Amino acid sequence: MAQKKALGRGLGAIISSGIKAPTSNSGQSSKPVASASKPVSTTKIQSYGLFSEISIDKIVPSPYQARKEFTEEEIKQLADSIASEGLIQPLLVRQTKEGYELIAGERRLRACRRLGLKKVVVVVQNASDASAAVKGLIENLQRSDLNPIEEARGISNLMENFHLTQDAVSQRICKPRSSIANSLRLLKLPEEVQGYISKGLISLGHAKILTGIDDSAHMLIIARQIIERGLTVRNTEDAVRRLKNDKARSTVGTSISTATQNAVIRDIKNKIETKLNASVAIQHTGKRGKIVIEYLDNDDLSRILEKMGVKI
Repeated sequence: MAQKKALGRGLGAIISSGIKAPTSNSGQSSKPVASASKPVSTTKIQSYGLFSEISIDKIVPSPYQARKEFTEEEIKQLADSIASEGLIQPLLVRQTKEGYELIAGERRLRACRRLGLKKVVVVVQNASDASAAVKGLIENLQRSDLNPIEEARGISNLMENFHLTQDAVSQRICKPRSSIANSLRLLKLPEEVQGYISKGLISLGHAKILTGIDDSAHMLIIARQIIERGLTVRNTEDAVRRLKNDKARSTVGTSISTATQNAVIRDIKNKIETKLNASVAIQHTGKRGKIVIEYLDNDDLSRILEKMGVKI
């Protein structure tokens, strides 16, 4: 006889699975402790809350969900697993006036909806807004489901929404305060750079170096060079060091009489750097001066010349 799949079993069958009826001294079986034929609506599960089977339509996503990116492929794979083995880990929810709000398990919820399930097994907990937000963030961190930017935004939202300090967040999610501070620094990077980090194009090691650049235009140049040139962390440190040295030399060698001229030169410099994706220094004195364009190697020089329309 073929083995039945776990999908579609009643809650009573799930809870009573593996419970055998105790035997008397005469060897005859007494009534079972829990019966699969009589589903149990709620059962106390240690300190985790209540095990219940509820309508999936009554569950709404958490407004504090830190994870923003869900790929169709991963939801499909999870749905296939649930179809084969059942929902091994219940969803974590809290009760609201309208129904239930998800605390943890959004991927599982999406997979169950993909399968067309009408009911799902949940653990119902009493949780405040702050507690629900922290628990959802912790689950994602423990499962490594968040990219660095999502983690940083989750931490930032905890601090802003519930007036928590970095120390308080550190204690709640059990991560060092230094890690919290480093994570929050990522949110000071330009949106474009944050996007590179989210997609894994730039590592946290690279990002740490980029946070030390005070000019966003220069930061974008180095970030693009990391991706285009495949710069290592050490290469990136060298590039930033050269950039700062060039900036210092440019400051010393530039003699401009008015703030307006300064602004014009900076604007020209930024436009050239953006066009060439290279570090540029402009030394302007009166009506004369020079433009210095930095390149990393021969290949980079060829790339810059090509952008300038120079054939070699």
